[in-house]
Amino acid sequence: MVPESHNLPVDCQLDARGLSCPLTLLKAKQALNSILSGQTLYVVATDAGSQRDFQRFAELSGHQLLASRELDGEFHYWLRKAD
Repeated sequence: MVPESHNLPVDCQLDARGLSCPLTLLKAKQALNSILSGQTLYVVATDAGSQRDFQRFAELSGHQLLASRELDGEFHYWLRKAD
């Protein structure tokens, strides 16, 4: 599921394809709660609104949005859980 060209570590993956706002972000928050500080969550989503949501969520929560990209109509995010 993780794009081969990206070299970021992934500790947990979330397939949020087909989910719409706010479920994409809610599922990501739940996944972040299940991993340790400093670990990375990889999310793939199809909701275009998730681009704005993930950026804002990272700013407000203290989690680090390591990367985001669009590939073939899907949105890919790498979030590092805050300490």
